[in-house]
Amino acid sequence: MNWSAIAAIFLALAVGLGAFGAHGLKARLDAEHLDIYKTAVLYHFLHALGLLIVAILPKTGALSAESANTVCWLLAAGILIFSGSLYALAVTGVGVLGAITPIGGVAFIAGWLILAWKLTQK
Repeated sequence: MNWSAIAAIFLALAVGLGAFGAHGLKARLDAEHLDIYKTAVLYHFLHALGLLIVAILPKTGALSAESANTVCWLLAAGILIFSGSLYALAVTGVGVLGAITPIGGVAFIAGWLILAWKLTQK
């Protein structure tokens, strides 16, 4: 899996979705839903940057490719589930979508904890 390319795509999407929220949704969403959307963009952006960094670590010898792959899968899943559910919640107002958001949060946390653990194994 080319995680660097996937991270670049996630980063481009974060910029595009952020701009869409700032310009296309600002007048359509109330303050609460706009704040939810901004949270989705922030976590999307930060974890896409993290994904890019983790994808590079095997090239430096700091992390095995297998460990990086595991962490990258978790970060990608976190982006899709955490940010994706918040994007959908903000735009649709369907509150039940927020119920799956924590699953994405757990994926983020697991990814970062596995990264920390694997980095201490070297």
